[in-house]
Formats: sequence, structure tokens, C-alpha cells
Amino acid sequence: MLAGTAWSAGSGCDPWQTAMMHDDLPAAARERRWAVDALAALRAPVAGPPLRHYPLPPEWGISLLLQDHSHGPTGSVKDGTVRRSFEHAIASGWIGAGTTLIDATAGNGAVAAARLAGLLGLPFVAVVPGRTAPAKRARISAYGGRCHPFDPPLGIYEEARRLAQEPGTHLLDHFAWAARSEDWRDPSGLAATLVRQVTAATGTPPDWVVTGAGTGATSAAIGRHARFHGLPTRLAVVDPEHSAYFPGWVTGDPGYATGMPSRIEGIGRPRTEPGFLPAVIDLVIPVADGASVAAMRHLADEHGWRAGPSTGANLWGAMHLVSRMRARGEHGTVATLICDGDEPYRDTYYNDEWLHAKGIEVTRWP
Repeated sequence: MLAGTAWSAGSGCDPWQTAMMHDDLPAAARERRWAVDALAALRAPVAGPPLRHYPLPPEWGISLLLQDHSHGPTGSVKDGTVRRSFEHAIASGWIGAGTTLIDATAGNGAVAAARLAGLLGLPFVAVVPGRTAPAKRARISAYGGRCHPFDPPLGIYEEARRLAQEPGTHLLDHFAWAARSEDWRDPSGLAATLVRQVTAATGTPPDWVVTGAGTGATSAAIGRHARFHGLPTRLAVVDPEHSAYFPGWVTGDPGYATGMPSRIEGIGRPRTEPGFLPAVIDLVIPVADGASVAAMRHLADEHGWRAGPSTGANLWGAMHLVSRMRARGEHGTVATLICDGDEPYRDTYYNDEWLHAKGIEVTRWP
């Protein structure tokens, strides 16, 4: 008998025949066909995000450009990041025909996931805090998703993991897989398209790209892309109050945690997530929550670009870099993102009473 095996040539047991007895070829072929078709559906062309030129005095010699993701299928940058998360999970064999998808968020990620699940004919459940506003739940259910309310709010992640233990389910753990699913080498990815658009508009790659960090996927992709292609582009990450990313970056502690949730939806975390890659980041800019709201409202009031508070944080950070470049006599380009539109925030960040109740005092725009 061969060492370490239970079979020998004279045993009368053919391991190949035994394996074939457990191999359902028609089922495997159907699953592979489904995966191929699903990936093709996810890759169907959609209009790319336009590039907005923020008006600055020409004599400054500085351009400020904003890639506008508010015009995507569900109106946020999550359309792309969640799609790439789906692609990663399907290609890895974790999502198949009939898989029930579970997520733990009531934000833009859940809306984008509900849309893609509906596109693929898959059930989708979003575990949301019990006090989630009806308007937020309606955005998820509009795409066929189902909300599963749960309290306390910080317990939604554990509840999602519990639900995902059932057979035939898959947890969309964006935090665990963020850095892997966001392919920084993909020519159609956010990093590549942003650099390509800015280069086409100005003749050179951006000197700075400014973005926030939630899962860390976007900042990691931009930083890796710039390094891989030898670009002079530097990366700045804006971070709201109570978030772990700025103090973690300053101290060099990859496990830094504040234990306090961010008040700026979409960015900031109470702990440093695994997708956050400080080694590819040149600068982290702390932005007061009131400043994020002030910049968001400035975009709406002065330029007609109605966006959310994470976009406000991006703009505040971008203007900080513009001011620094001017002080140093530098010319060049700063690029950032309009992460989403204003629809989810009309009753919150655009509502003075809500802001007062949250203790957010809107900063005066410079």
C-alpha cells in the first residue's frame, strides 16, 4: 500500500471511480455557466463618472477637479466598489445561483448591493439599525432588498454573521475583503479612470488625490495604482472626528481604535480596518464634522452640486492642499471625488435641527 493512502493497486478500489461517484457534472456545469453569465451582467457598460472643474482663480496656476459619482446607477461611489466586491466573490465561488446575500449597513453600500443582487436574481438582506429612517429603508427595498432591523446598532455586524451561518448564504464583508476586491491594476477601476480623466483634462497626472476612508478600499487602490505606474501623484486621506484612521496613521499603530462611531456617513471608523493601507498614504488630514457639512453646503449653494457630507470632507481637504500649494508657490492639480448625491441626507445633514441634535456645529466656509 502506498504510504499515507488507503488504496493500493490490488485493493479493488479505484479512487478515480470513487471521485466520479461524488462528482455531479451537470450541476457543476450549471454553476459555472451561471457564474460566467453573472460576471458578464456585472460588467455591462455603464456611463462613467463625469469630471467637474471647481472654479479657482487662473492666476493661482492650480486646478481642482472632482470626479462625480452621484450620477451612477444608484448615485454613489459604492456602485463601483460593491460591483467589484460581487465580482471577487463570484469568481471565488462564494456566490452562486440562489445564494442569499447578507450585508450589515443601511447606507449606500446596501443600496448598491440590493441593485446588483436584483440584477442577478439573488435575495438580499440588509441588517440595519432599528432606528434606521424609513427613507433609507425605502432606498434598499426599491431594488428588491429586504431590511432586517436589529439593535443595538453596533451589533448589526454580529447579527449579519449569525444570519450568514445558514446554508446557501454569503456575507458581503466589505471590510475584510476591501483591499483585495478593489483591483488597483484594473484599467476600468476608479484609480485608473480618475488618473486618465485628469491627465486628459490637464495634460499631466494629478499632483494630489484626496479621498476619505471607510473600508479603506478606495484609498488603497489609488495609492497602489500610483506606485505601480510610477506616477508622481501623492495621496491624501481625509478623516472625520472620532475616527481611528488619523491617530492610527500618526502613531503607526495598525490596531488603533477609538471605540466611537463617525458622524460623517460613509467615512471614518471606530477601529483601523484591514483594508486601510497607511504605507501608500502621504498625508491624513483630520476634518472637523462641522467643516465637512460646511463644504457640502457650499458646493450646493454656490455651485449647484448637491452632495453628501463625505464629499464635503473631500473638498475641505482638497482646499487645504490648494492653500498649501499656493503658500509654497507650487502649481499643479488636486483631484477628489463627489462620492454621492444629496438624496439620503436631505432630512439630516441639510437639516439644521438634526445637526443641532447631533451636536454638529457648522463651520463657516473660508
